[in-house]
Amino acid sequence: EVQLVESGGGLVQAGGSLRLSCAASGLTLDDYDIGWFRQAPGKEREGVSQISASGGRAIYADSVKGRFTISSDNAKNTVYLQMTSLKPEDTAVYYCAATTRGDLAPLEYDYWGQGTQVTVSS
Repeated sequence: EVQLVESGGGLVQAGGSLRLSCAASGLTLDDYDIGWFRQAPGKEREGVSQISASGGRAIYADSVKGRFTISSDNAKNTVYLQMTSLKPEDTAVYYCAATTRGDLAPLEYDYWGQGTQVTVSS
């Protein structure tokens, strides 16, 4: 059974930092691209960042470029999202997901975690 488990969310003041983790089981990161998505209340799910299975390629949404960094530790089967200079508009539930055919289109992803809440206060 494939499981993706996010952790690391919480409440932080604007300008602060958080690191999210996505621990995978039942699949290996050597075979899957992993994406981070977020969904705020009343809004559509938005692609934030993706890292390739090899770890050699990362893409970011324009809204987070220069502030967020995605990385992977394939030995631990875990992907991280380091978020800095957080803004209130970054408030959302953050999800990680796995795909073999990827960019940041949510429909291309086969497996999803349950999400972790990130709240940025002003």
